[in-house]
Amino acid sequence: MECVFGLVGKDFALVVADSSAVHSILVHKSNEDKVMVLDSHKLMGASGEAGDRGQFTEFIQKNVSLYQFRNGIPLTTAAAANFTRGELATALRKSPYMVNIVLAGYDKETGPSLYFIDYIATLHKVDKAAFGYGAFFSLAMMDRHYRSDMSVEEAVDLVDKCILEIRSRLVVAPPNFVIKIVDKDGARTHVWRETVKETPMSAA
Repeated sequence: MECVFGLVGKDFALVVADSSAVHSILVHKSNEDKVMVLDSHKLMGASGEAGDRGQFTEFIQKNVSLYQFRNGIPLTTAAAANFTRGELATALRKSPYMVNIVLAGYDKETGPSLYFIDYIATLHKVDKAAFGYGAFFSLAMMDRHYRSDMSVEEAVDLVDKCILEIRSRLVVAPPNFVIKIVDKDGARTHVWRETVKETPMSAA
């Protein structure tokens, strides 16, 4: 019951993801961070098969870093989104990655932006996006309450509404979510919304 969603505000973008690592009927952990910081001003939220998600997002992160190392300038958010889409399209006819991506970033020239990239290499620039079972509810809430000029506080309040709806509507709802933000000051974790805490194993 994965859920990843994001939105663009006045001068920032948010990416939100559940933090459950699930296989079949088992929950392996509830603090898995599914929103990767690609570089200082880019975030990539991903849902899909755990192996594909981890391998592909790390592959993109390292290639974004390699480009900056070789050329001395970072990729723009649009360039990173198109590179990601190209890699998914190349893999589609060989060994497809079962991963859906919400890519957010902030550029000095263009400001914040958000990209929707699915596992069959569809790419769209959007104001709001969502993947997973929670998308049914988060998209509905965002359609109703989203505004393009939202402040950070208003956007986080909308995210909390989406999380509450997901938790109350899904039969098996993820308990914990991570909210990350990217703006002119960079990409960072904003807050965790937790109802289940991981308990450390005591030594025998």
